[in-house]
Amino acid sequence: MTAIKHALQRDIFTPNDERLLGIVNVCKAGKKKKNCFLCATVTTERPVQVKVVKVKKSDKGDFYKRQQTWELRDLTEVDAKDASKENPEFDLHFEKVYRWVASSTAEKNSFISCIWKLNQRYLRKKVEFVNVSSQLLEESVPSGESQSVAGGDEDALDDYQELSTREEQDIEGMMEMCEYAVSNAEAFAEQLSRELQVLDGANIQSIMASEKQVNILMQLLDEALGEVDTIEGKLSSYEEMLQSVKEQMDQISQSNRLIQISNTNNVKLLDEIQFLVNYMDLSKGHVRALQEGDLTSPKGIEACINASEALSQCMNVALRPGHGKLMAVTQQQLLFAELRDTFARRLTNHLNNVFVHQGHDQSSTLSQHTAEMSLPKHSPLHRDLLRYSKLMEWLKNTHREKYEGLSRTYVDYMSRLYEREIKDFFEVAKIKMAGTTKEAKGKFATLPRKESALKQETESLHGSSGKLTGSTSSLNKLTVQGANSRRSQSSSLLDMGNMSASDLDVADRTKFDKIFEQVLSELEPLCLAEQDFISKFFKLQQHPTVTPPLAQPETEDTDGGTQSRIPPQAEHRQSLSSEKDLVRLMMNKIFQSIETELNSLIALGDKIDSFNSLYMLVKMSHHVWTAENVDPASYLSTTLGNVLVTVKRNFDKCISGQIRQMEEVKISKKSKVGILLFVAGFEEFAELAETIFRVAERRGDLDKAYVKLIRAVFVNVEKVANESQKTPRDVVMMENFHHIFSTLSRLKISCLEAERREAKHKYTDHLQSYVINSLGQPLEKLNHFFEGVEARVAQGVREEEVSYQLAFNKQELRKVIKEYPGKEVKKGLDNLYKKVDKHLCEEESLLQVVWHSMQDEFIRQYKHFEDLIGRCYPGSGITMEFTIGDMLEYFSSIAQSH
Repeated sequence: MTAIKHALQRDIFTPNDERLLGIVNVCKAGKKKKNCFLCATVTTERPVQVKVVKVKKSDKGDFYKRQQTWELRDLTEVDAKDASKENPEFDLHFEKVYRWVASSTAEKNSFISCIWKLNQRYLRKKVEFVNVSSQLLEESVPSGESQSVAGGDEDALDDYQELSTREEQDIEGMMEMCEYAVSNAEAFAEQLSRELQVLDGANIQSIMASEKQVNILMQLLDEALGEVDTIEGKLSSYEEMLQSVKEQMDQISQSNRLIQISNTNNVKLLDEIQFLVNYMDLSKGHVRALQEGDLTSPKGIEACINASEALSQCMNVALRPGHGKLMAVTQQQLLFAELRDTFARRLTNHLNNVFVHQGHDQSSTLSQHTAEMSLPKHSPLHRDLLRYSKLMEWLKNTHREKYEGLSRTYVDYMSRLYEREIKDFFEVAKIKMAGTTKEAKGKFATLPRKESALKQETESLHGSSGKLTGSTSSLNKLTVQGANSRRSQSSSLLDMGNMSASDLDVADRTKFDKIFEQVLSELEPLCLAEQDFISKFFKLQQHPTVTPPLAQPETEDTDGGTQSRIPPQAEHRQSLSSEKDLVRLMMNKIFQSIETELNSLIALGDKIDSFNSLYMLVKMSHHVWTAENVDPASYLSTTLGNVLVTVKRNFDKCISGQIRQMEEVKISKKSKVGILLFVAGFEEFAELAETIFRVAERRGDLDKAYVKLIRAVFVNVEKVANESQKTPRDVVMMENFHHIFSTLSRLKISCLEAERREAKHKYTDHLQSYVINSLGQPLEKLNHFFEGVEARVAQGVREEEVSYQLAFNKQELRKVIKEYPGKEVKKGLDNLYKKVDKHLCEEESLLQVVWHSMQDEFIRQYKHFEDLIGRCYPGSGITMEFTIGDMLEYFSSIAQSH
């Protein structure tokens, strides 16, 4: 066991600055026997820590390792199981009970004794030792002997100590002085013992020699003890004297503490009083301003504003616990409430009077503004009322009911005022718009009677609706086709009338455009100024930090369907009680007549001339775009957006009406068709629309209308061409599609590029078809002869054998050629020229184009005939009666003669 103890000390505890004082070989009770060691250790450094360490031999080698450690101060009980009999079992109670079985009872007793000594020396902690022999605990040792026992225990505990460096050096020196120190340890030990005895004897002799000094020392010690007794006596008397002083000082300290408490309470009380005086005291000037302050002068208003702010501060002060129980505080709060109610009543009555007065006062200036077609400006009223904006904010925070009552009063009186102003303003605008139509009617009245009859017939074809569209729109003149039977009688008058109507249309539309723009330009600043005033005066926030998406007005696509401009996020709008919605609600009530009057004005403009919808669409789109850029949530933006839907609907109706009139057009069976009026009307519509929409923001609607109109034009041109009896179908198609192609090429409308190419293709195809069909007439027999030749070749007859066919021999060929001498050909071409001239109209000037195409086609056929003669009648010497040069001269002379 000694060897194991030294090995554990060296390998485990010395590196951790610990000393091993007790050890026992144990195993756990009731389990498989696995031996380990319980070690009692102390640290070499102070403060000393006492531990119980469980050490176990490693499974991988012969070295030991620490497995678990407990602090001795955590030990509560040691149970030795049996004090009278030898029993190797014992329990240690730490955080739980650990049951052990020692290898022998002696080792168990030695380890328990070591733990008891360590507890007595270092911890003095009450640890219960149960079933332990009293001899092991040594509890009955007297106090005097306890010292020696403790000392002996300490020696026993210190039975093993490492040598210091100097001790090792001294031992090594002694061993070097003795040659047999290593070889004969017993002799070396006897020598050391003899030397020790010599030293002990010398020490005893020295002590005996110094007896005199010891006596002197003892005498001095006795004298010192006497002095100590004297000093102790004096200290006792001093202590008795100080005892009375201590009692007095305790009384003084108690008094000082009470005085300090009193001072602290006084300071706190003063702070509370100062707090109440500072925050709940209203000056007499403020009280006077609230009770009888002048609400008409700037100084009086400023004084009332300052007084109301001071009153709000006093009423909103955060009282500390207990203040509400003070009678002075309660009385002051009642005074503040009375002042608040009094001033709120005075302010409400005054502002009510201002609203009523302004509502009645402004009516005197209406006639002056309406005569100038301008809306009265309310900036002076707004400027005067904005002086009360801070008072309105105070009223909003203190008296919500009075604030809401004032807002209702303002809305009521201002809505009446604005309704009168807007109604008179729009009446003037309608009179000016209607004046343009009256002027046009007056000018039309000067035309000859035949033209007037024609104009009446044109208007009657539109039905009994009474609209003026037939007299002011070129596309609406489509039904004039029904009166083409009178064309020969009144063509010159009608040309003069159309030119006058066109000039009047341009002038009227320009004037209407200016009037409509002036109306919108007057409304826009009026609404924006009023909305800005409402938000400032009534302290309503227009632009919150997080703005929910707003419902946009609906628009209609060109097919008549409705597509919503409301984004899906609009379902999450704020409730109506939000301030932004309150602004919109107030604006809706104040300007409730604007949308109605605008729709009425738009209806009048559309009734005067359906083309006015183009001007209104551009202007309204521009103003909606401008309003949304300024404030998309404004009343103006929403209202103009709603009106824009109406304008867009009228524009779509205008386009649908033009298409319907195209479909209903009828042509004369006796007169030449020429350029259809709805084709010319589309040209005028496109020119007008391009002029109006040149800088428009809303181009998409026009592009859709273009596509619908041009497709309708294409369809109805083909319909008229199929129904035409006087003019060949190819001529109707060629002339009208050439006109459409020229119009689209000149205007360069990007969305109709495909239709432009289609129009060119149709024009070219029908030109070629007309030329081919017409050229078969001058050389009809020659054409039939060569068609028979080609048919024989197609049936398999060799080309050089065709001349042996009875019907196609050389004599028959010469006979047919002789029927078409140059003179007859020229005569036939001259008749063909006259017929083409009769088919074509003068407006499109396509005669020379068609004549040149016929010349090219005639030459192509001539060359084809010569080629067939050369291949089918080789060496016959048969030729045509005229040459290509003769043909060119015929065509040129005929064209020049006409």
